[in-house]
Amino acid sequence: MKFIVSSTALSSHLQAISRVINSKNALPILDCFLFELEDGTLSVTVSDSETTMVTTVEVNGDTNGRFAVVAKTLLDALKEIPEQPLTFDINPDNYEITVQYQNGKYSLMGQNADEFPQSATLGDNAVRVEMAAEVLLGGINRSVFATADDELRPVMNGIYFDITTEDITMVASDGHKLVRCKTLAAKGNERAAFILPKKPATLLKNLLPKEQGTVTVEFDERNAVFMLEKYRMVCRLIEGRYPNYNSVIPQNNPHKVTVDRQQLVGALRRVSIFSSQASSLIKLRVQENQIVISAQDIDFSTSAEETQVCQYAGAAMSIGFKSTFLIDILNNISADEVIIELADPSRAGVIIPVEQEENEDLLMLLMPMMLND
Repeated sequence: MKFIVSSTALSSHLQAISRVINSKNALPILDCFLFELEDGTLSVTVSDSETTMVTTVEVNGDTNGRFAVVAKTLLDALKEIPEQPLTFDINPDNYEITVQYQNGKYSLMGQNADEFPQSATLGDNAVRVEMAAEVLLGGINRSVFATADDELRPVMNGIYFDITTEDITMVASDGHKLVRCKTLAAKGNERAAFILPKKPATLLKNLLPKEQGTVTVEFDERNAVFMLEKYRMVCRLIEGRYPNYNSVIPQNNPHKVTVDRQQLVGALRRVSIFSSQASSLIKLRVQENQIVISAQDIDFSTSAEETQVCQYAGAAMSIGFKSTFLIDILNNISADEVIIELADPSRAGVIIPVEQEENEDLLMLLMPMMLND
């Protein structure tokens, strides 16, 4: 079995899919890339038994065949080779691999490809939706940070895709913060939903910036398949019922504060240095056209206070938030200004961009912390 391939093309595809591989695998074969050559197209597969990703590269080769090779060795070797043709020669009897390049060659041992586990297949009742790559990327980018790491409530450990015939809403929450990103630029043919785990969501987040065009998603109760131009990902979904996210979003919030997002982030970063390390509690006091950000650490007798200009005309009120969560939320909004909607110090604050992206309705929510005074 012999084929010739561009070193940079192969290396970039292998780098992209190698993130699927776990550092520790129960099956040694899962440390490998699975190479399959058919009619001049090389397919490379990786898996961690729950998520499988396949990429295709065009090569020059007239024989078909398949073999597995340890991923780390091949990746590290290809990193050092500048752009040039590589000739792979595989002995089908003992899986010895010779890689020839301009001034030398590598020799390494492959493995039997038959040991590699097959990826899951979807049932006959699979649902299919299509959306532009940038729409899917936008939803994942804005929501993946809010997913949980909760062994007791696994449904919270992923992004919930709520699909209707009018729109698609992506939701993530860890119980303290919640992101709801609704897009009108994509919709389904029927009402459907699935929960995408954090790892495959992060893999898509890394792949989608290079993608143009449409992503096709097919899913049933257990698995989902994402089809991109050069990549195909099959992943196990999180099974279970996602909580009713709309019910936790406060509807009547009389206190509305409009503030410059980046100035507020800067103030929060400076003031939070002086907050209690245990709680990261930061206090926001809103009064006419100004917001006072303060924090203190009683144990070390440190405190800080900063005043920022804002648009606010209601009665004065104070509310406490965990500073790291609030900074996370503000960093995942792209608008220059945000509106912080508040009802009272015991109810969640709702944060929305002043200017929404086209065909998008983005809302973020943060639970308050109790103030001592």
